[in-house]
Amino acid sequence: MKKRMNHSASVVILSVVLLVMMLLGGCAQQPVGVDYTKSENWAYLPVGETVTRDCDVFFVAPTVYLGTSDSHSMDIGDEEIKAQFLGATNMEKGLYDGDANFFAPYYRQAALNAYTIDASEADQYFDLAYEDVSKAFDLYMNDYNNGRPFILAGFSQGSEMLLRLLADKFDDQALSDQLVAAYLIGWRVTPEDLTNYPFLKMAQHSGDTGVIISFNSEAEGIQTSLIVPDKTLGINPLNWKTDSTPASASENNGAVFTDYAGSIVKEVPNLTGAYLDSTRGTLRVTDVTAADFPPVLDIFQDGVYHLYDYQFFYRNLQENVKERIGNFMNDPVLVGN
Repeated sequence: MKKRMNHSASVVILSVVLLVMMLLGGCAQQPVGVDYTKSENWAYLPVGETVTRDCDVFFVAPTVYLGTSDSHSMDIGDEEIKAQFLGATNMEKGLYDGDANFFAPYYRQAALNAYTIDASEADQYFDLAYEDVSKAFDLYMNDYNNGRPFILAGFSQGSEMLLRLLADKFDDQALSDQLVAAYLIGWRVTPEDLTNYPFLKMAQHSGDTGVIISFNSEAEGIQTSLIVPDKTLGINPLNWKTDSTPASASENNGAVFTDYAGSIVKEVPNLTGAYLDSTRGTLRVTDVTAADFPPVLDIFQDGVYHLYDYQFFYRNLQENVKERIGNFMNDPVLVGN
């Protein structure tokens, strides 16, 4: 009788253990929050003596993870994907780190294929990405910023996440007062965004601060794209005009093509001019061809120069970062002016 009771008890215990294992197994498949107190969860995290500038950049990388049929979020434990993420970050890093301390978190970005599925399904993956970006930014402000002014900078999905961050947090005047500028390159900022969040302001010239700098490059004739379905707001990075005044190629101080190490592979002064389309608000690039600069990714049609947004206008953007930081440092009262 005692043995039978022990056997029964063992069965119950085993059943409980199996149930717990099943529950834990289910939990293991669910997203686990990223611990940004750990340095390995940052692509770049300057601390101590490596903090040498009076201004910071908080950078959010573009989409590098393509996804699979059953995976729509990047696994930041995957070292191969993290290497690609780091490489994509390095391609833009040189624009900013000459004048600022460069912070860049890894995050569980939505896969490229999340842009091709129904929004009702895709929202969860973009929400997860934003959860990480928001958490990393909060920790950066609490633990690393130390009251310094900062730039927000991103590209593509990174800019999408930063626009959401601005809308979510920057009605806080104290926080907004620290913002030198937000470079939201390669993502749309719509008139509805400014209506819904009136504390957001678009750049009006080369030197204003506390503003959003955004543009989306495409060939003449493009009428819609994944990034800009219909209309966006923007500024021309060559002449810093918000109307359709054209800038010639002679105003382009250098297109710079970088690799995953951030090294310059090729630099071409005066590559192209550009003007803002008065209807779409996109940046029409005038002196290159779609054949010379193909979209690479099949979610973009020929003539959508999304992948080249930074590269076509690299030196002008680099100089502009320096100008806006200088203006802010010299007279923070200029914020928004």
